[in-house]
Amino acid sequence: MKNRRLLDTVAGLTRLMETPAPDEETILKSSCQLMASLVAHDDWLPDALAKPHPDYYTQYLLYGDPLERFSLVSFVWGPGQTTPIHDHTVWGVIAMLRGAELDQHYRRTSEGIVQAGGESRLHQGEVACVSPRIGDIHRVSNAYDDRVSISIHLYGGNIGRIRRSVYNPATGEPKEFVSGYSNDMTPNLWAPAA
Repeated sequence: MKNRRLLDTVAGLTRLMETPAPDEETILKSSCQLMASLVAHDDWLPDALAKPHPDYYTQYLLYGDPLERFSLVSFVWGPGQTTPIHDHTVWGVIAMLRGAELDQHYRRTSEGIVQAGGESRLHQGEVACVSPRIGDIHRVSNAYDDRVSISIHLYGGNIGRIRRSVYNPATGEPKEFVSGYSNDMTPNLWAPAA
């Protein structure tokens, strides 16, 4: 059953969230292992949740924990698509399923918003983390101008409902937003494989 990979990941994350008072470092370490295992195989993501939009990236909800402790999302990047500079306000793990992403971190200063280090590249099978503790403001883009890239994101909350910010690159001024999701429903993880 192809969706077994996603179901096993959700089960592992649920068990992790049920441990007594897990700290962020423990959550990120264990979540990175689960996410790396998930993206080690590219045979489980349904086509409907891997469909690019011609004008902007899409964010499909794969699973939302009923207690909103975490959410799993597929980000589908059309050729050359990019995000604005934004934050998350919660911890997150990004795992590359197909293609590659470019990631530029930023930090706020009294003069506005400035780049924090150089741009990094996340390749298929690799994982990276974000959080307010380790660095939460970045801009992400598809590393390719001629093909689709897909990353699977795990967040420490329901990212489609969390109030967070995009930042004006010239002034650093934040503007609040709630991202929502590109799909109306989540897949049924427990349905038998077709």
